[in-house]
Amino acid sequence: MATRQTYTVLVPFPTGGGHWSSIGQDLDLLDVEASALHFAGRLELKTPTTQAKKAAAKKAD
Repeated sequence: MATRQTYTVLVPFPTGGGHWSSIGQDLDLLDVEASALHFAGRLELKTPTTQAKKAAAKKAD
């Protein structure tokens, strides 16, 4: 069974059925679903390091 990974949306894109993703939204996608979007710079793989960086940026503001 293929595993899904959590990605964060950087640039909105159509998700189907007339719906669009939103910036900062977390999506659980298969690698094959995320590959083109990641390559185009629309997604970022969500990792504990990414979460820590965002928390530090919020504290700085």
